[in-house]
Amino acid sequence: MDMMQLDAERRFAGYVATLGRGPGRSRALTRAEASDALGLVLEDAVHPAQLGAFLMLLRYRGEDPDEITGLVEAARRSIGLADETAASPVGPVDLDWPSYGAGRTRGAPWFLLAALALAQSGHRVLMHGSNEFSGGLSVADGLAALGMRPCGDAGEVAAALDRTGYAYWPVAQMAPAIDRLLGMRRLFGLRSPINTVARLIDPGCAGASVDGVFHPPYIALHLGVAERLGRPSLVVIKGGGGEAERPPAKATAAHLWRQGAGRSECLLPPLADGAERGRVDTPDAFARLWHGDGAPDPAATQTVIGTVALALLALDPGLAAEQADRRAAAIWTARRTGRGDARRGLE
Repeated sequence: MDMMQLDAERRFAGYVATLGRGPGRSRALTRAEASDALGLVLEDAVHPAQLGAFLMLLRYRGEDPDEITGLVEAARRSIGLADETAASPVGPVDLDWPSYGAGRTRGAPWFLLAALALAQSGHRVLMHGSNEFSGGLSVADGLAALGMRPCGDAGEVAAALDRTGYAYWPVAQMAPAIDRLLGMRRLFGLRSPINTVARLIDPGCAGASVDGVFHPPYIALHLGVAERLGRPSLVVIKGGGGEAERPPAKATAAHLWRQGAGRSECLLPPLADGAERGRVDTPDAFARLWHGDGAPDPAATQTVIGTVALALLALDPGLAAEQADRRAAAIWTARRTGRGDARRGLE
């Protein structure tokens, strides 16, 4: 065996042992240890058995903010971002939008229409992710219904942002090694903390981020990592299937982190009583809503408007919830009537 490989495996074994020692002796990895450990994984320098043990021990112990911060730093290094001050490889990005939901009952990605409407209003929105383990339509399916497609590399992302203000970068193209780790869910039957890491990579070094989680305990974790990394702004909600999508028929708690102001919470009111009932989630319905064709779909429309408002809270620190809702409705209307043909420039 190559001596460098052997040394890496020995070093990594120490991290596995730290996580796996008995009750009262094991502990979470420090930020530096976690960064080094995932760095070894992403360099393909560890034994497959070590990798499986590592990922499941991280999951079993529960996700720790310092530990996840170190993992995120390693993931960012693997795509060429040395630290939080690194320049974006795709040009300026206003809003980072991860999409890694895995809900079995998800329908159409209405949050995608919110991102496109924001892009039309002048914001540069970079969405990244994988919906491989999600039910319903994926982001790629939604784009296809609109005659659009995902981006393959940083050059395509930069060009799409310049042309339309929106780009979708699948994690398989953005960070193939991270995608392979996410795919190990098939072997374990469980997600690993890499799902959290992928959501927090922020490949465009954006000025703001909007995120959704499936389980409420992850909210504090995401905010804690953003705080440790010095991110400018993050809004997190418990979203359907773990996506950043605001349900219209019930109040939603938006949890915010802002650099210089700390953490806060904002309760977003319902937009329409009972509007979620009877919604149709098909590619045709998805495209019709964007193009303004056919009979209106109040449930889907309010989902999109509410999600636009959610993103506005991340983008504008001084915005109140009611202001965000009004501005979101105006952005959606302008997409249909104030910018000419809604199809132009997005195909």
